[in-house]
Amino acid sequence: MSLHGRTALVTGSTQGIGLAIAESLARAGAQVVLHGIEPAAQGAEVAAQLQAATGARCTYVSANLMDEAQAAGLVAQAEALLAPIDIMVNNAGIQFTCPVAEFPAERWNAILAVNLSACFHTMKAAIPGMRQRRWGRLINIASVHGLVASLNKGAYLAAKHGLVGLNKGVALETATDGITANCICPGWTDTALIQPQIEARAAAVGGDREAGIRELLREKQPNLTLLPPSALGEVAVFLCSPAAAGITGVALPVDGGWTAQ
Repeated sequence: MSLHGRTALVTGSTQGIGLAIAESLARAGAQVVLHGIEPAAQGAEVAAQLQAATGARCTYVSANLMDEAQAAGLVAQAEALLAPIDIMVNNAGIQFTCPVAEFPAERWNAILAVNLSACFHTMKAAIPGMRQRRWGRLINIASVHGLVASLNKGAYLAAKHGLVGLNKGVALETATDGITANCICPGWTDTALIQPQIEARAAAVGGDREAGIRELLREKQPNLTLLPPSALGEVAVFLCSPAAAGITGVALPVDGGWTAQ
């Protein structure tokens, strides 16, 4: 499909899943606003590289999503740089693992601010313009942990389960406005975030990285294969397509069978 004439804002998009989604949207023809917390020059370089690789116009905005005012103003900031936002992808996220009894309150607050509250603020800001134009795509990157639980991830579970619920409510509120709102729920994905876990498992099996990956995934992900971030980008493009116009309010697992168990 073609997304020519559309403008996307992808949070947390200078690396990993966010960058892969931004690249897929750009290759489909959308112009893209990248977001991160890097210095402006560093983020602008990532945007310039994406623009050179895809031919789509790309730019970069910096905002600390733990700050309510910066999260609430992100859409306006992006629109001032490029164009009204047609596709809002909430991807930015942080993690901290610890039993609830020892969980630091500041970590709890930070995870809920970035992984849940920031999504509320960006959608609240994007929806009025989408309604006016009668077209919009809200895509929230949740997680399998928005659907099922794992040990020692209380704040992340609360945020991601909350995001799935928030998304359902937004989908109902915008159902007659030409807007769809959907969650993508990835399983284990090949990003820098999980490399320390892979390395630890590999060390335990004699340094074999592939064996380490299989050991890590064996606990949860039946296909025993890390998802390439590009796969999530293609799912995002599909959710923007005419074929997905009737899909709203869903939490779509892309998890190698994790949540089928």
